[in-house]
Amino acid sequence: MDEHSALVLFLALFALYSPVAALASYLPIVRPYARKEQVRLAVGLTLNVVVFVLVAIWVGEPLLVLLGISTAALTATGGIALLLAAVPLMRGSVVTETAGEEAVAGVPWRSVLFTPLTFPLTVGGTTFAFGVAASADAESNGERLMLSVAALAYAVVTGLTLYLSGHVDRRISPRIGLILDRVAGILLTSIAVILLANGFTELVLAAAD
Repeated sequence: MDEHSALVLFLALFALYSPVAALASYLPIVRPYARKEQVRLAVGLTLNVVVFVLVAIWVGEPLLVLLGISTAALTATGGIALLLAAVPLMRGSVVTETAGEEAVAGVPWRSVLFTPLTFPLTVGGTTFAFGVAASADAESNGERLMLSVAALAYAVVTGLTLYLSGHVDRRISPRIGLILDRVAGILLTSIAVILLANGFTELVLAAAD
């Protein structure tokens, strides 16, 4: 049953993540950076994601109780953070074609690694909730260890997706890139609205109970 639980967690996280949609949302963020920085972003994202999910699996429930934070609050916060980054993209007010070197010099790759790449584009309140729920159903540390393997596999998928987004970006023209930025902005804004709605709805329901 250990392997079954780990597979269920991986598939749930994979479906929630949706690599194709995630790749499109990564494009305008990785574009200003050189290949070396994109590789560093991919490695950093993998490490961040595996730590995030492992924390959820091993200490997630007591940590949330200790901090007094709910997964709904995390979801709503992710929606706000994503909305701030997505609206300029949707409006086309982010320059991505001629300011590439300037963007790299002025905005280090580490500054986008946690927000918005790791949180909320890749992981969020729902991801954390999945890890906590899977851990709650685990009957032994051995099963939690298998869940940790699933977390590592999921993290590798996210890192590879980010790495591939850099390859895709290098193969499209600047004009197509600008159009994709607009499309990604609309997609990200939609995701942000969903996160906000879900987060606030869960908060209201929790307060009502």
